[in-house]
Amino acid sequence: MPTPGLVDTHCHLNFRAYADDLDAVMKRASDAGVRQVIVPAIDLDSCCEALALARAYAGLYCALGIHPNSSNDADPACIERIRDWSQRDEAVAIGEIGLDYYWDKSPKPVQIKWFEMQLELAAERGLPVIIHNREASNDVLEILASWAPSLSPDLRDRPGVLHSFSGDKAQAERALALGFYLGFTGPLTFKKAGELRDIAKSAPRDRLLIETDGPFLTPQPYRGKRNEPAYLPHINEKLAELHGVSPIEMGRQVSANAAKLFSLSLPPDKTALN
Repeated sequence: MPTPGLVDTHCHLNFRAYADDLDAVMKRASDAGVRQVIVPAIDLDSCCEALALARAYAGLYCALGIHPNSSNDADPACIERIRDWSQRDEAVAIGEIGLDYYWDKSPKPVQIKWFEMQLELAAERGLPVIIHNREASNDVLEILASWAPSLSPDLRDRPGVLHSFSGDKAQAERALALGFYLGFTGPLTFKKAGELRDIAKSAPRDRLLIETDGPFLTPQPYRGKRNEPAYLPHINEKLAELHGVSPIEMGRQVSANAAKLFSLSLPPDKTALN
């Protein structure tokens, strides 16, 4: 039996991997109990694509921003476009933004500049942020620690999510202390992810989110295949197991968390993605 009312807080449904069967992907998601999906952008073109998808499908929303790996090719005028588009009802966050020191696609100073500019935009617009972090935890957390205290009281309680969290326990605790949520993806279900599961188990339930990051990071038992929102229940079930609650109870919790962070109105369980 599917866990009803789940929210996939991060799935790149605009990517080419879904171009041939998106309607079927959405149907499988609905059948699996997934009722809402947030599609994050990585550059200006994908901002347009994510907005278009959010207008085309009930239950879809978007986050708008420039990914750190796209920052070297971004024009400063992009900020004005994102500022304008972020006023639309479909836009619920600024993202995905952050730092990526693993891939050598943008110089660190350029990444940091774009990260800070988009954090300023999020504060201005009153929107939470979706943070990408790869091998840059110290810099990411230092920048967020400088930014978060200046936020409005409403946003300070829900500044954003560390997407697909992969740091250590100390970094998780620091992020939580700043008010951030932790997003968990397919690796939570991997056999060798003991440290990640310990972090997820110790994190407060009201700061947990589940996400596929499709088409990447497919959970067990589908590892090696294209990821999609229909596989989200596997992450929810693992979180439920770690916290000693039922998948239904955990599903309600993480969906309520997503609703609070992104100011979503949770639909009835019977509502389909279409």
